[in-house]
Amino acid sequence: MPPGRLPGEVFRARPTGRRPRGRPRTRWRDYLVGVDVMAALDMYVERGQWEKCLETASKQNFKILHKYVALYATHLIKEGEAQNALHLYVQHGAPSNPQNFNIYKRMFLDLLNLSGTDLPEGYRMWADLRNFLLLLCDNIAKSSEANSVSHEEFEQMLLIAHYCATRCAANGVDQLVSISTKLSVSLLRHTELVAADKAFYEAGLACRAIGWENMAFIFLNHFLDLSDGIDEGNLDSLDHSDFQETDIPFEVPVPSKLHVSEAQREEIRDWVLAASMDQRVQQVLPRDERDTYEASLLASNTGIRSLPCVITGYPVLRNQMNFKAPGKAANKDDWNKFLMATKTTHSPECQDVLRFVSQWCGGLPASGFSFH
Repeated sequence: MPPGRLPGEVFRARPTGRRPRGRPRTRWRDYLVGVDVMAALDMYVERGQWEKCLETASKQNFKILHKYVALYATHLIKEGEAQNALHLYVQHGAPSNPQNFNIYKRMFLDLLNLSGTDLPEGYRMWADLRNFLLLLCDNIAKSSEANSVSHEEFEQMLLIAHYCATRCAANGVDQLVSISTKLSVSLLRHTELVAADKAFYEAGLACRAIGWENMAFIFLNHFLDLSDGIDEGNLDSLDHSDFQETDIPFEVPVPSKLHVSEAQREEIRDWVLAASMDQRVQQVLPRDERDTYEASLLASNTGIRSLPCVITGYPVLRNQMNFKAPGKAANKDDWNKFLMATKTTHSPECQDVLRFVSQWCGGLPASGFSFH
């Protein structure tokens, strides 16, 4: 028995960082895994062998796996690959570890501000993000972070991702163009997260396409003001008079860059100039029976806040449908329009939206609708 060894003591080899003599190089990593898993995982990270790292970590415990998932997600986000980071969390789950929250927020913001993601082909990304955020919020609700500021922030992100996913689905169905337009308008309420120039550009184009020219003029004119402010690096001189007594925020972050091309901006500049000389176009937002801007949740006279429709984001007023989950409701006309279009077109994306709403809102109102 070697000196210093206790009787019956089991000898465990310790990795020395050197490959044992006589052991083939190709088997050295497998040997290291058998001796010191954490050292092997760190070695895979250093070498950029992320798939091998996660494969090995997945055979350990949940905590170890998600340590390396977070490292890989951080690496992907830094490389401008937020969509691949999302795929990681879709595959491995959404732990409510507060140390991960900044990763989740950065991933969300990077995805939110990608250009050209409001088309039907963008649906899958938004649906994945929406589903991830629902799982995350459910996990947070069961943790010590329940009802925290971060929890509220992720609930807001979930709502935005749902609007973006539903807009993509509606953009693929001709009968739902008014619903996709309303969703673009509702997203203006969230420009503390959505890049303001992108939000006003998309809402303005959607309104113009459907013939809502007063709204199109106001939104696209504001987009031009925003784009000029972005060029100058501050938004202090913006005129918000069109949005007095609405819930569209005035204080928003200055985007680091313009989210549209110079050619797109000039096309909008030409259209706004022409519209300003058109007697039919009025610089006034439409109002409803509350004598309030029709898309505002907050009534300007009474201060009463309405629930947002789960299909359009517009305020739920008369003719409402309530769901089992608290705080979830829909305008009956828009709900029925979405339901009917889904039945007649068999749109897989619209069917998936209804599946999600059922999960999020505690079931669907009785309507005889089948997902099959």
